[in-house]
Amino acid sequence: MTRNLPPENLRLVSTLRRDGSLEIRLEHAPLLPPGPGEVVVRIAAAPINPSDLMNFLGPADAATARFEEHDGQPRMVAQLPPAEARALAGRCDMKLTSGLEGAGLVVAAGEGAAQLLERNVAFLTLASGTFAEYATVPASACVPLPEGVAPRAGAALFVNPLTALAIAETARIEGYRGLVHTAAASNLGQMLVKICVEDGLPLVNIVRRPEQAELLRRLGAVHVCDSSASTFAQDLAQALEATGAAVLFDALGGGAMAHRVLAAMESVAAARLPAYSPYGSTEHKQVYVYGHLDRSPLELRHDSYGMLWGVSGWVMPSILERVGAARAAALQQRVVAGLSTTFASHFTQEISLAQMLSPDAMKAYSRQATGEKFLVNPTL
Repeated sequence: MTRNLPPENLRLVSTLRRDGSLEIRLEHAPLLPPGPGEVVVRIAAAPINPSDLMNFLGPADAATARFEEHDGQPRMVAQLPPAEARALAGRCDMKLTSGLEGAGLVVAAGEGAAQLLERNVAFLTLASGTFAEYATVPASACVPLPEGVAPRAGAALFVNPLTALAIAETARIEGYRGLVHTAAASNLGQMLVKICVEDGLPLVNIVRRPEQAELLRRLGAVHVCDSSASTFAQDLAQALEATGAAVLFDALGGGAMAHRVLAAMESVAAARLPAYSPYGSTEHKQVYVYGHLDRSPLELRHDSYGMLWGVSGWVMPSILERVGAARAAALQQRVVAGLSTTFASHFTQEISLAQMLSPDAMKAYSRQATGEKFLVNPTL
C-alpha cells in the first residue's frame, strides 16, 4: 500500500577518498517501494547525535574544510591528517549514509505493515540513514507516536533515552550501589539525572562549568562535581564516599578524567581498609567508555587504582540484549510514556538537509557543545 512515492530520495552521503579527503554531499538516490514487512517514512525530524558525527564527519575539521556546490547540491571536502585517513582506510570509496534515529509519517507500507500507514512513528536504523527525505525501514524498527505527539518530540526517542536507561540498568544488574557520569549536563546526562532521582539510584555527576552544575541541581541532582573548580578533587572524593559509587560511565573517552575518577575511587576504598596495604584495596572499580567527546588518548596510570579495576567499552544495544526482550520492551514503553517529561529532548536549532552542509551550521554542531543539540528537518 503506497502513496505516489517520488522516484528519488535526497540524502546525505559521506565518502572517504583514497587521497585522504573526506567528501560529504547531498545526492539523489532511487527510492524503491517497501518490501514485505517494511515501511517508507517521510522524515520530518532527525537529531544529530555524537554517534552520527563519528560516522559522517569523523576526524574532519569543519573549520578548515572547503564548501562548494556539486551538481546543484552543497558539498563539503576536508583533508584528513594522514594517520586518521589510514585508520579509516577500510571505508575508502564507500558512500555512507548517516543518522541513527528520526521520526516522520509512514507514507508507504509493504505486506504485513499496513497498520502503520498514515501514522507518525519514531524509528531506529543502522542501514537507511535519517539524514534524508525518506527512509525505508522494517516495521519492527518503528514505534508509533502517541496521538498528538509531533515528530519533533519523538525524533530522539531511541539513542539518548535508551542509553540513559541502559546505564542505570547496568549499574543495577552488576550490583553497584551508585554510579558516576561524565559530560553530565548533556541531553543524555539530564535524562540520567531524572531516571536516578525517580529510581533512587545514587549518581555522581561531573560537569565542566558552574552553570551546568546549577542546571543539574535544579533537576534534582544531589552530587554534582565541577571539574573547573579548585575543590574538584575534594568534592569528587566526598561524593564517592557518600554514594559508594564504584563504576564510571565515561562519555569523554579521552584525557585524564577516567584516571582521576579511578584514583579517587581507590582513595576512598583504601580509607576503609582496617590496616594499610601497599597493594591497595581489593574493591573492584570499573570504567565503561561509551563516548568519544574528547579525541585525545585515554590516560591511565594503573598503579593508583588498587588491585581490582577495569576499563572497557560499553554500548546500549548489548545491555538491552542482555536484559531480554520483555525488559527491553518495558524500557522502551517507559520512554514513550515520558516523552514530554523525563525523556524530553531540547534542540537549539532546526536546520534543513542543505543547511547541514553550510559552514556556520557544521562548525556549530561539530563542536558538540553542551546545550547545542541540532535537529534536521528534511521537509524545510
